[in-house]
Amino acid sequence: MNAIVAPKYGSSEVLRAQVVDRPEPGPGEVLVRVRAAAVCQGDVHLLTGKPYLIRLLGFGIRRPKYRVIGHDLAGEVVALGPDVRTFRIGDEVYGAVVSGAFAEYVRVPVDTLAPKPAGFTFEDAAAVPDGGMTALQGLREVGQLRAGQSVLVNGASGGVGTFAVQIAKALGAEVTAVCSTRHREVVRTLGADWVIDYTTADFARQQHRYDVILDLIGNRSLADCRRVLTPKGVFVSSAGAPGGNWLGPIIWIAKVLLANIFATQTLRPLLMRPRSADLAFLSDLAERGELKPLIEGRYPLSDAAIAVAHVAQGHAQGKTVILV
Repeated sequence: MNAIVAPKYGSSEVLRAQVVDRPEPGPGEVLVRVRAAAVCQGDVHLLTGKPYLIRLLGFGIRRPKYRVIGHDLAGEVVALGPDVRTFRIGDEVYGAVVSGAFAEYVRVPVDTLAPKPAGFTFEDAAAVPDGGMTALQGLREVGQLRAGQSVLVNGASGGVGTFAVQIAKALGAEVTAVCSTRHREVVRTLGADWVIDYTTADFARQQHRYDVILDLIGNRSLADCRRVLTPKGVFVSSAGAPGGNWLGPIIWIAKVLLANIFATQTLRPLLMRPRSADLAFLSDLAERGELKPLIEGRYPLSDAAIAVAHVAQGHAQGKTVILV
């Protein structure tokens, strides 16, 4: 099969299109003919091998353990692993894998897979898993967001933030979105009640207080964020907060957990875990017209390196999709 391979750690320039062996599904897995995949920040981290800590977590010390990259995908089931009863050959599905989505075929665990939302194209569906599940878990589970509450999304125009705005509205919250000038109107169309342009205003100096803050950027101190949080509010920090090349966000996560011990507010890190139940929830929102991915760019598989480079720059609007 055709695949995009990372023979070594590095930037998108190390990626190569190669013909590799087609995988076979194991127990609890299905083989999916990939029709579309999406690029996420996790792909960039695994490609560069940074922070270096991830190399010690089973992803390869000197070179990538998983040579075919890519987390998010949508396609058709073409083979079933032993004892799989959840799906049938021919089912149109979407979901997430540790790696391997930038290829014509990938094996996917059934517990990170779900039927493709009715009315969605493969491109639409591939854009959902990482961003959609991160936003959902951050708001509904970690943030405990409820109808009638107010939420601020810092980084509202990115691959997670565009879903967070829509999911928060679907949960009945009042949404304030933080983004740059270029993204203001797009974020409003997603349902944001208020938009703060960080190039002209500082959300940490506003008078309004929020029940939940979903921080997807990590560019403000805990003190700044707590200043605009209600006394019993919840601060949810994405693990994507910046850090050094060795430990990355680990130091920031430790600060959040330590501060939580002494705070009246709740301060929590966000570590997304792919689950088919969450994909099913997102599918329900999509089929009710309450969730639609914002896709900025579409690239053929042969241009996957260009797509990854675009996301690695850090200013992509919504999602970037690869057509397989």
